[in-house]
Amino acid sequence: MTPQEAREALSFHSGAHPDTDDPRWQSGFLGSLRPFKGLREENFHDVMCCLRVLGHSLQDRVVERETVAAVWGICHLGRSWGVHPEGMLRRNGLISQEDVGTLETWIDTISYAFLCLLDDDEQEAFAGYQDDDPVKGSRSSGAG
Repeated sequence: MTPQEAREALSFHSGAHPDTDDPRWQSGFLGSLRPFKGLREENFHDVMCCLRVLGHSLQDRVVERETVAAVWGICHLGRSWGVHPEGMLRRNGLISQEDVGTLETWIDTISYAFLCLLDDDEQEAFAGYQDDDPVKGSRSSGAG
């Protein structure tokens, strides 16, 4: 994946890409939450892959606003819709408690990696992430 492809993928995962008819928009990280179609583990891994590809550019003095907005949107809206007790998925009984825990772990892992990358610590960003076991190998937002 090239950096440009990673930025485009993040824009689809965050629902910010203007081509809303593209299947990547509808089945992306946020697209699969509204309307809820179940959690898609491949979305989590794809977002982490995008962060890995963009790692060096996220450590630059100037970071593209669109990239920051995409990752922030994935984390904020994902938590707001699916983790928060009054979010639409929990309030309407659309997501299981197990899926809430998984979604929260994914969001924590994404936001922690992003924070570490912005703080110029690429090694720590992915230290707890394992492609084959996202829940066991993830870091919480308080990890450090």
